[in-house]
Amino acid sequence: MSAAWIDHGNALSPPRAREPVGLDTEFMRRNTFFPKLALVQAAHTGDCWLIDPLAYDTSGDLRALVSDRPCVMHSASEDLEALAPLLGDTVFELFDTQVAAALCGMGPGLSYQKLVATLLGIDIPKDETRSDWLQRPLTARQLDYAEQDVAHLAALHDTLSADLQRRGRTRWHAEDCARMVERTRRNQTQADPQPQRAFAGAADWPPEAQIRLKRALQWRDATARKLDRPRPWILDDAHALALAQQPARTPQELFERVQGQRALRGPQRNELFALLQEPVTPEELADLAPIPPAPKGEAKRAVDAMRGVVQNVAARLDLPAGLLCPRRLIEELAVTRSWPAGLEGWRRSLLEAELAPLVPG
Repeated sequence: MSAAWIDHGNALSPPRAREPVGLDTEFMRRNTFFPKLALVQAAHTGDCWLIDPLAYDTSGDLRALVSDRPCVMHSASEDLEALAPLLGDTVFELFDTQVAAALCGMGPGLSYQKLVATLLGIDIPKDETRSDWLQRPLTARQLDYAEQDVAHLAALHDTLSADLQRRGRTRWHAEDCARMVERTRRNQTQADPQPQRAFAGAADWPPEAQIRLKRALQWRDATARKLDRPRPWILDDAHALALAQQPARTPQELFERVQGQRALRGPQRNELFALLQEPVTPEELADLAPIPPAPKGEAKRAVDAMRGVVQNVAARLDLPAGLLCPRRLIEELAVTRSWPAGLEGWRRSLLEAELAPLVPG
């Protein structure tokens, strides 16, 4: 396979056939909120393209390339995030080879290199993963590495598709891939409306303090997007929790308490100070979703029992227990006594009958 370098519009002729297209990206994300897309690699029936998003607006080419065919990617979540601004609402049919391998009994989190070696008997290079992909020109070793990252995806797709079908898990895989695509698109435009729920340690705080935490976390997310800086550079978790519990009384006190936050400058400190000083409104109290506490007592015993059930079901199905039902969802079920959204679909059909009797009454 010989890769074609695409650095201007109308140079890429998308394939007409619906056979799967292999897709991968290289991006950098050291000091930004959004990943900086540096290269898109694509492969289809013997053709390979290295598409340069730094040279031209690649959105049209990419949308044409992925339309009306399965897109084969490995561990796609971060790549989807990098591609999302270019793809928009284009219908995207994902086939994730890492997810497929886990559903086929090969274990969780298998790397692309390991999967290619195991299923195809081919060793591919690993040494350019952390190189500078924003530099131009790219080195010959980078180009070879980029090409290899998509060259074998079609073969992996064929082998794993057959195994999924043999095991009766094609629908499971399609559900998980569609959920990954939908989650990426939602996260592009919608911040978490109840971010405080991720902090179990704040479950027993007064509602006013929980609302301040919610405000601070929502403000942090919006500011990080606006400034294109990592969230912890704006306000890390420890500072957010401390300020929500005990807001600074003066701007000077806030300045002294947040020193070291790399992207928190004067204008942002003023916004944060004003936000935390505002009185809590009845509307905020009504809209505040409770924070699920860490399991204790009866709920903790239920978690232990449910984990045993999940491990037994996973072993019977030759699945990673964490893929079948992550511990955080077991804890959510035990504490809230409501079936988690993350366990809908094929997981619910496998687990509900066995887990429901163990939920605390």
